[in-house]
This record gives sequence, structure tokens and C-alpha cells, in this order.
Amino acid sequence: MKTIQEIRQMTDALRKLDTSRMYLNDFFHTWKESDDEIAAVFQVAEVLRAMREDNISCRVFDSGLGISIFRDNSTRTRFSFASACNLLGLTVQDLDEKVSQIAHGETVRETANMVSFMADVIGIRDDMYIGKGHTYMKTVADSVEEGYRDGVLEQRPTLVNLQCDIDHPTQSMADMLHVINFFGGVENLKGKKIAMTWAYSPSYGKPLSVPQGIIGLFTRFGMDVVLAHPEGYEIMSDVEDVAAANAKASGGSFRKTDSMADAFKDADIVYPKSWAPFAVMEERTKLVGEGRFDELKDLEKRCLANNARFKDWTCTEDLMATTRGGKALYMHCLPADISGLSCAEGEVERSVFDRYLVPLYKEASYKPYIIAAMIMLAKFKDPAAKLDELLDAARPRVR
Repeated sequence: MKTIQEIRQMTDALRKLDTSRMYLNDFFHTWKESDDEIAAVFQVAEVLRAMREDNISCRVFDSGLGISIFRDNSTRTRFSFASACNLLGLTVQDLDEKVSQIAHGETVRETANMVSFMADVIGIRDDMYIGKGHTYMKTVADSVEEGYRDGVLEQRPTLVNLQCDIDHPTQSMADMLHVINFFGGVENLKGKKIAMTWAYSPSYGKPLSVPQGIIGLFTRFGMDVVLAHPEGYEIMSDVEDVAAANAKASGGSFRKTDSMADAFKDADIVYPKSWAPFAVMEERTKLVGEGRFDELKDLEKRCLANNARFKDWTCTEDLMATTRGGKALYMHCLPADISGLSCAEGEVERSVFDRYLVPLYKEASYKPYIIAAMIMLAKFKDPAAKLDELLDAARPRVR
């Protein structure tokens, strides 16, 4: 636990960061945010976490809604968004498209305005179809901006990307905050090697946004980032270009390899995670868009057969022994495909996963604070002053 004085030192550091562009703005991709803005998210998240540990209320809203739109299944991110909204004083309302008027032809523009009359933030997950998720989020954001401009909405709800087809910013930033704390500060990350590797899964169609989010963010911290996957499991080339540019600017490195062993060797962090090839995701999106649903079964069959060629791409004790000192930090966004537990053969051996269970839970625990920080920075022009108000009041959360 931190003292109030120590927390105030953190808000003083926040004041030195330029967050003006984040005010009344949306959070889509980490690489669209400046270094100051990324640092501010981490700083606010840490302040909020410290305040809650000290039983100090973080409620900055007396009322209002956080609209939750999940177009794909979720456990951690769904509850993290709800936790973040509740922490700040907002009530969460899920939009279930199955019981809405969307099925009757309601447009995205209409829906966005109808759910936003008293909303302050909209969180959206739409990650399964290439070219669709981010586009949908932009349409929602543009629609509420228009509604606010036209006087339909009293306030302009800001949008937080809870995972799209391109990036998973709340995940990658929670992962990075975990890494920062694990290694004792941002200053200790330069030169650290992270292996972001594909791993075998007995399922197909997992989004690209986690590996893309990791290489798009971790390359900003002077780290040596290695992207490993078998031939044919490529991600979006545009994001690889972002990673390369980030690495050059930060003094780190970014490279690709088709060897999991190469990626793991002397790594400080390993992140073995399955994803579907970009070409497969494009094909699936096209089939769904054209209503050729019967052909999806054939696509899945082909993809699973191809995956099965690479069952040796799994995080084993032997591979972990080749990492730096044999003690690399194992990371995963969860749920993982665990060999001998959730599946016969999967991304990681059970003994490795079990050994890192507590760090994995800690990794996930940062996400509510990351989301809450994104909301605060979007809703308050001077977030440091608002946090100081909460510290001045020191109102206990549990009385």
C-alpha cells in the first residue's frame, strides 16, 4: 500500500505529461497515442489502483452509463470494463443486439444515439472480421459525435476499444503495466527480449489483435521484440511496419523468425499465443459477408488440418529452460489452451501454466485500472487535479 503522500507524487508526475489531446477523444490503437498519452494511462491506472488499495473512493461520476457492446465472447475484458465503470461511479448497461431493434433494421447511427442519451463512455469488442471491427467502432464514434453536435446528446460519450480486428489496447497496456511492475520500472525494460510467438491450438479463427497489440506497444520501450510464427501465419503487414518504426525510434529492435526455439532463446518474456493467419481471417470475413456459411465448415477443416502440422509449437519446460536463466516471465491474455487440461495438445504445457498461475492472474488484474484510466483521461481536462480532489476528500470506499 502507498501513502497519500506517495500517491500525490504520482499525480505530480502526471501533471508533466501532455494529455490535452485525449480529452473528449476516443481510444482506438496504442500507436495512435503519443508517448506522453501512453505514459499517462499507466500513471492514472497506478494512482487508481493505489487509491483503491488504500480504501479511498475513486468515484468521479454521480450518475451516468457505461455502454457495453460485445460482439464476441468475453470474460476478463467484459468484467474489467464493468469494474472500471463502477470504480468511477458509472452504471454499466449491456447492449444485447439479439434483443434490440437492430434485427428490425435499426442502423448503427440510430443505435449509437439511442443508447447514448445519458452515457459517458462506450466500450466495444468487435474483433472477428477483418476490416469490420475498427470500422464499426469508428461509425459509432462518428455517430455520437454528430448527435452531440446536433444537440441530440447532452454530452459526447467517448469510445474505448475493448478489442477490434487490428488492436487490443486494453490488453496490451495491461500486459505492459504488468511487465513494468515485474521488472521494477520502465527504465529497466530497455534491451529486454520478448518472444511474441504463435502457438498450436486445436481451434481456428482466433483474432490477430493480441499479437499485433503486443508488437505495436512493446517496441516503444526499447525492448528487443521477436515475432515468431510458422510460414503462412502472417499478421497485418501494416502493424509490422508500425513495430519496426517504433523499435527504430526507441532504440530497441523488431525482427521476425519462423523458429519458436530462436524466439525463446535468452528471452526475458515469452508470450505463446495462437492466432489465425491474416489470409484466413480475410477469407472468413469474405464468406460471411457473402452469406456463404456452408463454406465456413470447409475453411475450418482446412485450417485445423494446417494447425495440426505445427503441434510442436507449444510452450514446454524444455523451451522455458532456454530462456534467460531459465526464468522468463510467461504471459498470456487467457484463456490458454493447456495441454492435458483444457485440451489434449495446446499452447502450453500444464506444468508451465500452473507455475505461472499467480503472475497470470496479476497480469489480468491490471486491465480494469487501464480501462478506468482511459475513461478518466477522456472525460477530464485536468486529470491530475481531479485525482487530487479525490485525495483531498479521502472518502472511504468501504465505510
